[in-house]
Amino acid sequence: MPLSLPEPLFDHAGCIAACARGERQALEALYREEGPRLLGVAKRLVRDTALAEDILHDAFIRIWQGASGFDPERGSARGWMFSITRHLALNFLRRHGREVPIEEPYADHLETLDGAAMNPPPATALADAGQLQHCLGQLPSQRRECLLLAYLDGYSHIEIAARMATPLGTVKAWIKRSLSALRECLG
Repeated sequence: MPLSLPEPLFDHAGCIAACARGERQALEALYREEGPRLLGVAKRLVRDTALAEDILHDAFIRIWQGASGFDPERGSARGWMFSITRHLALNFLRRHGREVPIEEPYADHLETLDGAAMNPPPATALADAGQLQHCLGQLPSQRRECLLLAYLDGYSHIEIAARMATPLGTVKAWIKRSLSALRECLG
């Protein structure tokens, strides 16, 4: 089971259900609420603002078209939206290779951290980041590397196995155990 994102007070599932009924204002609300963060996910993976904006556009089309297929029993609505965006970015990288132009790396990340885009107060975000860093530090180095290659660099399990010269089943097990350990450590 993937690491789930905390659900803020915004009713993501309700908006997705409204999208399934054809209510455009629900899609607009989702865009206002999550657009900046989803753009940040795409930018982090493709490292190009224009491409990230295209991916975000495609993600919201997918969210709109796939809203009726969303199943809250399988995971959070917010996580579903992030997953769509991440997969679109990874698919782009697979089709076009990992060599993408690098813009000012910190400017892109800071853009998504403005007050309107940020859910938790900065002190809370820093504390959460510190806790995550602590929990990642508790993982064995190979398991930590697998997790970071998958979730930060966007590599598939097969690509990680080849890169680390490790059997695919081992990589999958390491990632699964690492996610469980992080979930437990983060409480």
